[in-house]
Amino acid sequence: MRSTRTTWPSCFVLVMLAACARADDAVAPAPRPYPEHLQWWAEARFGIFVHWGPVSLKGTEISWSRANTNPECPNRGPIPAEEYDNLYKSFNPVRFDADEWIGIARAAGAKYLVLTAKHCDGFLLWHSQTSDYHIGQTPFQRDVCAELVQAARRQQFRIGWYFSPMDWRDPDFRTERNADFLNRMRGQLREVLANYGPIDLLWFDWDGGKPVYDQPQTYAIVNSLQPQIVVNNRLDLGPGNSDRQILSPHANYYTPEQTVGAYDDQQPWESCMTTSRRGQWAWGGNEDGVKPLETCLDMLVRCAGGDGNLLLNVGPTPEGEIAPEQAGLLRDMGKWLADYGTSIYGTRGGPFKPGDYGVSTRKNKTIFVHVRDWSDETVHLPAIPAQVLDSRVLTGGQAVVKQTDAGISIQVPTQDRQTLDTIIALELDRSALDLSALAVPGPPSLSLNAKATASNIYQNLSEYGPDKAVDGRADTRWATDSGVTAAWLELDLGQPRTFQRAVIKQAYPELQRVQKYAIEYWEEGQWRACYHGEQLAATLDARFPPVTAQRVRLNITQSTDGPTVWEFRVCE
Repeated sequence: MRSTRTTWPSCFVLVMLAACARADDAVAPAPRPYPEHLQWWAEARFGIFVHWGPVSLKGTEISWSRANTNPECPNRGPIPAEEYDNLYKSFNPVRFDADEWIGIARAAGAKYLVLTAKHCDGFLLWHSQTSDYHIGQTPFQRDVCAELVQAARRQQFRIGWYFSPMDWRDPDFRTERNADFLNRMRGQLREVLANYGPIDLLWFDWDGGKPVYDQPQTYAIVNSLQPQIVVNNRLDLGPGNSDRQILSPHANYYTPEQTVGAYDDQQPWESCMTTSRRGQWAWGGNEDGVKPLETCLDMLVRCAGGDGNLLLNVGPTPEGEIAPEQAGLLRDMGKWLADYGTSIYGTRGGPFKPGDYGVSTRKNKTIFVHVRDWSDETVHLPAIPAQVLDSRVLTGGQAVVKQTDAGISIQVPTQDRQTLDTIIALELDRSALDLSALAVPGPPSLSLNAKATASNIYQNLSEYGPDKAVDGRADTRWATDSGVTAAWLELDLGQPRTFQRAVIKQAYPELQRVQKYAIEYWEEGQWRACYHGEQLAATLDARFPPVTAQRVRLNITQSTDGPTVWEFRVCE
């Protein structure tokens, strides 16, 4: 069946992903326009994810905490399947209020909401004829999907479904009887797309296993029932793939998980992240808590600056409420967006790529420079083929902006700098959307391509080796195994060099893994610390008295889980 969706071939996707990693001096194209049906999603920049089901009764992760009953599935959870699969008999979320959920999402400044209508455990949040494992069989009985759609329409809000094509509970899945499973799965997909009117978005998931879903026919069902729906990339992904790939012309955007994506204005993308303090998707219990407001706003700003969206997750309680701490966090984000949303909504990332200074966004003839780091007092940006006619500080105060043939410099008095984000608007004499993206040089690195070693490498895979932290690329990282609570990354500079600055870019800063660390150098047969720190943020710009050494390391002495680092630079 012919689709009405405008898409790009997967070969173009792979070429463009590679292009993002080329040298900074390569000439980049202007931002690629979005297809018409994707425009609302792109302008939104911010959505709310909701992971919820009977598992909320246990306070453990959805699906993954279920013990495995199918050897073709990856879950190895601690809850026996018989116990997990019978939780629905006690699931009675009497405080569920669809209008309140949508109201909280609106108050957050989000523009769409995506509910886990079906997760990998196979439980359905709607009344189904394909299975007796659904919300209608619980003491609650009410159709959650129906009520949420009705509330979204009342409040003129976009609504989407997370739909797991996998079903780890189904004994036929990925077996010689997979065709029987596939018939049930497609029946469920038809129900959730045909029974509730227009649905704006469909969020497939994947588990790293074989994608045995007859994808062309499955996409045909989706397109026939919801011709204008926005669809993510995960239906096609399998062993050896990445959530940053688009492998089908029917998929619209890719989905970095629990990390902010790298700058990409050629292919649409959306980072899915959690509000949970410990990074859990489903309700984590009263002891879990939420990330700080500054952390969550930082996710949003960095997503927009990278030309992507943020899908920020909440996990409602067993009673059906969005917990007060989660709701309060979202409302605080909405207050910030009420003041500064013009620099987020409807923008494209760039033209200055994310860097040590922060990020930039653009709209019409305006560039919004989001400065998050004033380590150098003056922000130096590359030259652009446009004239800056005027400037203003959205967050209050004054800025001194100077433009020369060499570039643009920005200074803001100390008292006018905001802890989270100082936003300076630059008004141009032409459209900012015509400008190519430009890298913002950081301090020259003495450690680029230095010999690197580490105490631990994730599953001993070369793609996560220590050399990835010194290759100068924004899309590669050194990673360690899950459960690692201490690790080190050592660099050999080749000869004694004098340095007084180190820049570290951490992956997954939102999870607040690295709690104590030190930057150390080798002298007279022992390691000596030149810098100590706690709670490693997304970017560390450490300054210390000059040190002369050949060997230097990042020594992580306390981490809640396996640390991972995008980049480790040592500078003069």
